[in-house]
Amino acid sequence: MRWWRVAMTMTGMAAVAASAGAQTATPSPAPPVTAGWQDGFVLQSPNGDNRLVLGLTAQVDARFPLDDRSLSSSTFMIRKARPTFSGRIGKYFDFKVMPDFGGGTAVLQDAYFDVRMSPKFRLRSGKDKTPIGYELLQGDSYLLFPERTLASSLVPNRDIGFQGQGELSPHFSYAGGVFNGVPDGTSSTADVDTNGSKDAAGRVVWQPFRSTTAPAGALNGLGFHLGGSAGKQQGALPSFRTLGGLTYFSYGIGAVASGTRERITPAVFYYYKSFGGFAEYARSAQDVLGSGMTSRIANQGWEVSGSYVVTGEAASDRGVRPHHNLDPENGHWGAFQLAARYSELHVDPEAFTTGLASATSNQRAAAWTIAGNWYPNTFIKYYATFERTSLEGGVVPARRENVLLFRAQLAF
Repeated sequence: MRWWRVAMTMTGMAAVAASAGAQTATPSPAPPVTAGWQDGFVLQSPNGDNRLVLGLTAQVDARFPLDDRSLSSSTFMIRKARPTFSGRIGKYFDFKVMPDFGGGTAVLQDAYFDVRMSPKFRLRSGKDKTPIGYELLQGDSYLLFPERTLASSLVPNRDIGFQGQGELSPHFSYAGGVFNGVPDGTSSTADVDTNGSKDAAGRVVWQPFRSTTAPAGALNGLGFHLGGSAGKQQGALPSFRTLGGLTYFSYGIGAVASGTRERITPAVFYYYKSFGGFAEYARSAQDVLGSGMTSRIANQGWEVSGSYVVTGEAASDRGVRPHHNLDPENGHWGAFQLAARYSELHVDPEAFTTGLASATSNQRAAAWTIAGNWYPNTFIKYYATFERTSLEGGVVPARRENVLLFRAQLAF
């Protein structure tokens, strides 16, 4: 019996010691948050399920009208100042918030979050670009020219709604949803619908020869885009402006949108080695009420753009990444790109014959543009652009606008 009592005593002492050790043991430290740079400042959990990316787009413009009777003046301006907060929460939820302080005002440009089921489908809720126009859906910091073409005036910019999007294969992607609806060439500002009507909008992109090694979402090789929308609008109508800020068409006092609106924008693009180019057609038809009569006004535009990176880097819809960043001591100067485009916008002649156009409107605008772009590194870009716009037809005599525009841009 003595041996049994001794064994029990030793067992009890061991249990007490183990319990005391468990109480005094230092708990394992939580995995650290990692920080670094991945085309933006990044904070994330070790497994990447939770992530915050801080970005910025800042643009400083110098605009010089070359016409003696220009309605606009030479000016330096902050075109964009957009801090960006994007990331991921809980592995399957992505978000983005992007205000803009350019031009001395504060505007919420993007504010949305996604439920990411798979690469083939994600549900986006909030304010983002309406998925219609090819050029307009290109990133603002990746444009070949400081401002978009005349044709892009016929498609909406940012709006609030719900949309599904994804890549069904490396060759086919889509986006589509329901939105409040905004006039052509504008973005939602009050961020609330002023009427009960909505727009259904969407686009598909087919790239039959796209490389399977291309980054997700990037365009590669020959591709085709088709976007469009259908809905109703009551109230505000669009106006159209030149690069220099001249409003060359607007509707007259009392004219309002009142009925069905439809848009369509087919486009083709091609990116191969140092060459990139695309062509797009846009048509927007809207029921317009004026002087007690409703007219169907269908405006049309088209454009062709091309670029070539003379230093040999690859052209893409995501900008240019220099082989060597600016380093004068070692003879490196970044990348250089040349670009040219032509665009037109035709207002429906019925807008003039029915008296819907304002007394300062032209019926047709045509613009050709040339540019040279310098990329000292991936995140800095300098634009030098000349654009000539010819305005004809309509109420006022033919006129022209010539503008030089220089831009310094920081974007990451």
